[in-house]
Amino acid sequence: MKVRPHRGHPLWYAFMLHRTSGLLLALFLPVHFYVLAMALTGPDALDGFLALTASTPVKLAEWGLVFLLAVHFFGGLRLLALEFLPWSSRQKTFIAAATALAFLVSTTFFLSAA
Repeated sequence: MKVRPHRGHPLWYAFMLHRTSGLLLALFLPVHFYVLAMALTGPDALDGFLALTASTPVKLAEWGLVFLLAVHFFGGLRLLALEFLPWSSRQKTFIAAATALAFLVSTTFFLSAA
């Protein structure tokens, strides 16, 4: 097995979190478009689906979605900083701050939806 020391680096974890959040958001889009289509074609089906959204598992899934959006957003800002700002040892702090802000945004959303 090859030794890959870069995989233990915090920037690699930030990269993987950004890539994974983007992939999961892309997988969510067809579901979102399907629900939007229900609003146009079947209002009764949409009402049934919206009644389902009041359940706790769906609220947790919404929290996860908002967390993914926030992680992807702040991860994108981190990438912009890497591209346009000089390297500094504070990059780990920026990663931690981006993740903490994403968690704060999604948890605030979750608590207001509950």
